[in-house]
Amino acid sequence: MKYLGKLLTFAFLIVFLNSCGVSKSIHNKPDISSYDASIPEKVKINDSTFVAGNNFLLKNKQGQWELYVEGNPLQIGKITGSLTQDLMQKQEAIFFNKVEDLVPSKTQQYLLRKFLAWYNRKMYLHIPEEYKSEIYGLSRFSSSNFSEIGEPYLRLLYLHGAHDIGHAMQDLMLVGCSSFAVWGDKTVDGELLIGRNFDFYAGDDFAKEKIIAFVNPSEGHKFMSVTWGGMIGVVSGMNDHGLTVTINAGKSEIPLTAKTPISIVTREILQYAATIEEAIEIAKKNEVFVSEAIFVGSAKDKKAAIIEVAPDNFGVYEVENTDELICSNHFQSEAYKNDERNLKWIAESHSMYRFERMEELILEDEKLNISDAVSILRNKNGLENKEIGFGNEKALNQLLAHHGIVFKPESRKVWVSSNPYQLGEFVEYDLDEIFKNRAGNPATTTVSNIKGNIAEDPFLHSKEYKDYEEYRVLERKVEAAIENKETISEEKLSELQQKNPEYWKAYYLTGKYYFEKNYDAAAKIAFKKALTKEITTVPDREKIEKFLQKLKK
Repeated sequence: MKYLGKLLTFAFLIVFLNSCGVSKSIHNKPDISSYDASIPEKVKINDSTFVAGNNFLLKNKQGQWELYVEGNPLQIGKITGSLTQDLMQKQEAIFFNKVEDLVPSKTQQYLLRKFLAWYNRKMYLHIPEEYKSEIYGLSRFSSSNFSEIGEPYLRLLYLHGAHDIGHAMQDLMLVGCSSFAVWGDKTVDGELLIGRNFDFYAGDDFAKEKIIAFVNPSEGHKFMSVTWGGMIGVVSGMNDHGLTVTINAGKSEIPLTAKTPISIVTREILQYAATIEEAIEIAKKNEVFVSEAIFVGSAKDKKAAIIEVAPDNFGVYEVENTDELICSNHFQSEAYKNDERNLKWIAESHSMYRFERMEELILEDEKLNISDAVSILRNKNGLENKEIGFGNEKALNQLLAHHGIVFKPESRKVWVSSNPYQLGEFVEYDLDEIFKNRAGNPATTTVSNIKGNIAEDPFLHSKEYKDYEEYRVLERKVEAAIENKETISEEKLSELQQKNPEYWKAYYLTGKYYFEKNYDAAAKIAFKKALTKEITTVPDREKIEKFLQKLKK
């Protein structure tokens, strides 16, 4: 990948520089002297149920982990680490092994580590002490492996910025999130209703062990978030005041230095804001290093708003005289009206397409309920219900989401999808019930409201779903074979197309393989077929057109 190559080249320079601040960053530790560090002992009930005082971790029948923790920042970190140690170490291994796959050379790995140490040299200055203390407590239970990358606290700190770096690198655009809110006359009971897909993909294994965390901090508001082992930041969550936050990546340049990870900004909002105005004030005081839309819903304000942050800009987008708000991956506020990067992204990416598809689906129902919101998140078709191939990033349901989630802030209720993607049951949780009477009462069975669950998508049991899963495996094999200049049988390429017949990429990969083999006539047929399908982005279409131009010559 070209951006990874540039980073490694730059790393050569960093190795030979006495980079100001790197040493301070590497040796910085939070001051935990004012915190009570004592935590209750973990007791194993069975292989999927653990308690520690009032705190607990258990696995529900849908395969989701439910976590409850309370205390000061250090205690929350240590208790979370104690209860989720296996999950945290598993996620860390998945992440770092993925990096090893991308960068197999030991020399390049060394250079990349040096670069990251330099790049993250100022991050510790931009993370509040309480969150550094929580990460420090968590790191006490981190893996003893990967010491060459850094000691556990530093590794966990850096991992909170990995999400942002993935947004910023154009070749690692791992996200295509979609969010919407409706309220007033647009919902069956007039209450605010919010739906979102978190389309962050870091491999199938990464999404297997989701944690639904319920956190009762010694300061601030109680809240829930959907997370994973080792992550204290928030990507989707709601607090006990009915304030919700979700994040949607905007288009970013690669920043020069890491500052406040966006998930830490949203964690602070969730823990300390009860209204949209309070959320804006918290977002405004933080220095971020990527462009991001923070989608905020508020029970007290009975509406939603979008806070649009970037290293060099800040805007707030609110709608008037309407009862719906939609967000994909471009900015809408006045502050970004003439932003060239944002305008180019609107013109060339799949963001506006998904935005318009959400508009279409919301218009289909006069008033929406929970099931309607889930159906929108699960929708796999394109504009005007066109079949665009499974896995197409123009679809709201790209069949790769880490999770889908629906909030009903005024009722303090939330529905979280179970695997795979957003296709499994959406499990209901009632924050008022979960945070009530927790003292001396650790749960040993699910804290979800089983009667309120939304059934799994029937698509899960279809031939199309089975074909799609087989297509995903085939696609990876074909891509690897093309890269390694291996031979692929015609039968295999034909199967690739048959398993996902409306998806442009199946034909593009076929054309690319034939092009590399100098089978010009076959390549031309495949590329022309790809152009008849709904291609994800303008650059993707241009790439195919360039191949056809070369074939003409």
